[in-house]
Amino acid sequence: MIGDPRSLVTAQIELRDVGKRYETVSGPVLAVEQVSLKVRRQEFLTLLGPSGCGKSTLLGMIGGLVAPDAGQVLIDGEPSTGPNPRKVAMVFQDPGLFPWRTALDNVGFGLELQGVGGARRREVALGLLEPMGLRGFERKYPRELSGGMRQRVAIARALALDTPILLMDEPFGALDEQTRLLMGEWLVGIRRRTQKTIVFVTHSLQEAIALSDRIAVMTSRPGRIKDLFEVPLPYPRDLNSPEVTDLRAKLWDQIREESLRAMEGAP
Repeated sequence: MIGDPRSLVTAQIELRDVGKRYETVSGPVLAVEQVSLKVRRQEFLTLLGPSGCGKSTLLGMIGGLVAPDAGQVLIDGEPSTGPNPRKVAMVFQDPGLFPWRTALDNVGFGLELQGVGGARRREVALGLLEPMGLRGFERKYPRELSGGMRQRVAIARALALDTPILLMDEPFGALDEQTRLLMGEWLVGIRRRTQKTIVFVTHSLQEAIALSDRIAVMTSRPGRIKDLFEVPLPYPRDLNSPEVTDLRAKLWDQIREESLRAMEGAP
């Protein structure tokens, strides 16, 4: 049951000199190079960097959706050779809900693939939708839900699998600023209850500071880890505090430098 500490198995992620090259019509593109990174157990780590720096590629390698050309990905000390739905769940910017399924049935989809019975799927889905503010919307179809609601259904679908690791690739990127801030506050509550290890991709400095234990800043392509920032601030965070203002300035300096470097290197 979600929120029951006895059911939680913490996880650790380790990247060892991973790299990824893509073949394109105009030639090979080195997306990620020599990235080494450890994600602590029950940590919220955010990947931040300029567009095209390989953040999503790195997340895909952690999730087993992208095979590294070099190096190794370890989950709980074991090499990752592909998707591992018992340990890793993913949420993307596009909720990817099935339009012919209700919110309740969308949440239970992963459990259905695992062979979980209908009664249990319904119990788990209802238990997730209510604390997410979706009580009364269980029988609604995606077209009847707002963008924020659809994204909450997608996150509930990932949480239903009860994996110790949750990967999130710009899950709030398509939402308006107000909804995005509210979703961030809601995610902090979910993280507090589940104690999952979360790796989060965003372009928003404010979002990264509001949510993260640590922020990994990536270089422009090929993506490497440029710097790591601890965020030792209590929740909820005052985004106007001097500490946050100082950290935002440091992050912006790093991102600006890398973005300008990418522009200078563009053909």
